[in-house]
Amino acid sequence: MSLFEQSEKASLRKVQPLAARMRPATLDEFVGQQQFLGEGKLLRRLLQADRLGSVLFYGPPGTGKTTLARLLATESLSRFRQLNAVTSGVKDVRELLDEAREEVATGGRKTVLFVDEIHRFNKTQQDALLPDVEDGVVTLIGATTANPFFAVNSALVSRSQIFQFEPLAVAEITSLLARALADVDRGLGRYEVEATAEALEYLARACDGDARRALAALEIGVLSSTDKPVRFDAALAAESVQRKAIEYDGSGDTHYDAASALIKSIRGSDPDAGLYWLARMLEGGEDVRFLCRRLVILASEDIGNADPHALSLAVAAMQACEFVGLPECQLTLSQTVTYLACAPKSNAATVAIGEALRDIREGRLLPVPVALRDAHYQGSKQFGHGDGYEYSHDAEEGVAAQDYLGVDREYYRPVDRGFERELAERLTSIRQRLRAAKTESPP
Repeated sequence: MSLFEQSEKASLRKVQPLAARMRPATLDEFVGQQQFLGEGKLLRRLLQADRLGSVLFYGPPGTGKTTLARLLATESLSRFRQLNAVTSGVKDVRELLDEAREEVATGGRKTVLFVDEIHRFNKTQQDALLPDVEDGVVTLIGATTANPFFAVNSALVSRSQIFQFEPLAVAEITSLLARALADVDRGLGRYEVEATAEALEYLARACDGDARRALAALEIGVLSSTDKPVRFDAALAAESVQRKAIEYDGSGDTHYDAASALIKSIRGSDPDAGLYWLARMLEGGEDVRFLCRRLVILASEDIGNADPHALSLAVAAMQACEFVGLPECQLTLSQTVTYLACAPKSNAATVAIGEALRDIREGRLLPVPVALRDAHYQGSKQFGHGDGYEYSHDAEEGVAAQDYLGVDREYYRPVDRGFERELAERLTSIRQRLRAAKTESPP
């Protein structure tokens, strides 16, 4: 490398942010994702056996997807080429694939093609990758924050290993921050910095597993301080870290995962978790009508007759939210979530309709008993419709000993919780009377 090239490289490095300068140069420096990169794990084994094929990296920002793609190219002795799905078109893809094919044909190295935000490629662009991926001309590494099973062409998914990246743990980010403070060449080691353990842990927690954001906050705090040496304490850390924009896709994974977490928290009778997921969705801009619909459904699906007031409250909340709107309707939603979470739970009504529907769909279709058939139209009497019908209000306790189905079948089985406990006792008496009618009626 010439002196001119060295000078250019040094100048470029000066303007790079700390997170870019601290990118690991080897796999040993890479932090996190040990669930597939640790010793004996799948990605490590594929690399060691020189069997690395096309892969999809799926996970949140700042977890090392781009960095690991570069390291895999280095470790497999391949050329690294990068495209961004937002700024690249089919023409760019084809040019790069032609270049990779020419390189292989002339005895050169294989190419690792890294496509960032691959979920933003349309079907045509993704299809353009298929032939060369299948032929092994390129090793495709696609990075996405969206679930690839929904966002990426199924043909590409079927030809790729999928590795899910998790947010970095607090201890992992803390170690990266300590490394950046000690590194003289790439990091902040040339500055006099007295960083407290409390401050580094605060940054690690505040950045929600995003190493890039944590390193950016550390750099801001150190470079903006006028103290010599820099006293990087919890107060400076809090001042340096910016409020993170809520990553929330109203039609993607985050939407469905957060909705699932909200419903399961309420079903699990945890009002605190329910409030957190409600707040997360509201802060992310979730549609209030969607939230109301889900709460109305839950009131019947998971509470039912264990607390009949739950449905009334959920419907009232839906109407109130429509009338009041944000931000005030978040109070109504909070009231509803906490009530539903604390209410006794029963899915007996949900199970009951499911079993009845299954009987019908599986062909167990029953004729309407003659006594129950419509007898209001002229001529119904000659068919015998309504003969033998007993008017319930004339019977003792308002329950007539009548066969309403024609077979002995129980769908609704109340649970021993809340108001359904009372219903269960009453239903036992009712069913005894109804069964008596079945045994007395002729076959």
